Amino acid sequence: MLTDRRVLVVGRDSGIARATALAIRAVGAAVVVAGRDQKALAAAYDDAGITAEYVDLTDESSIIALAERLDTIDHVVSTASARARGQVGDLSPETVTLSFQTKVIGPILLAKHFAPRMPADGSFVLFSGSSARKPSIGMLAVGATNGAVDVVTRSLAVELAPIRVNAISPGTIDSGAYDALGEQKKADLFAARTQHNPARRIGTSEDIADAVVFALTNTFLTGVSLAIDGGESLV
Repeated sequence: MLTDRRVLVVGRDSGIARATALAIRAVGAAVVVAGRDQKALAAAYDDAGITAEYVDLTDESSIIALAERLDTIDHVVSTASARARGQVGDLSPETVTLSFQTKVIGPILLAKHFAPRMPADGSFVLFSGSSARKPSIGMLAVGATNGAVDVVTRSLAVELAPIRVNAISPGTIDSGAYDALGEQKKADLFAARTQHNPARRIGTSEDIADAVVFALTNTFLTGVSLAIDGGESLV
């Protein structure tokens, strides 16, 4: 498993990122959580086995500095994303660029600077999303970003071998990401998707965290984007 390994988890101090850090810690790894708000990250955990660091995935010098501070790492998980919802007429170049910088270019730079510091049995886990498989109005930039993550995952799996590279591709997850819709709109959305997806429920952050642990520990899995979406993309 991950006993005596050290895993870097990049992302926020809540939702999927927090559930992922806790799940990885629960199977024995030391965890380094990193993001732009180091203070909030440190406050989110009460465990000496989880430490907080600063990193900004849109700034290569920040990634280099983190790699130098950590020196060696066994696995890297990047959950970071930037909101890029909106129909084509409403999207700005800055919104789309930030989405790609955070979720595509940032993980490429993590691979660039951390892979040389990792063991041969190390791995990366990136984050894609169901919008790469099922287009919907208002999700153009999100889907394009996620599709790019899937390509990066396969390409890095070949280039960095035997270091493994996989992606988790969530569907609708109650992680806090939909809270901005307001209570009623969120409830209506979740009800509609619960009715139509084959799993007949909305996913949880823990569903995704369990998949990350699987991707980290299955040593014959690489170049794969795991759809953890309750079958949402099938209907």
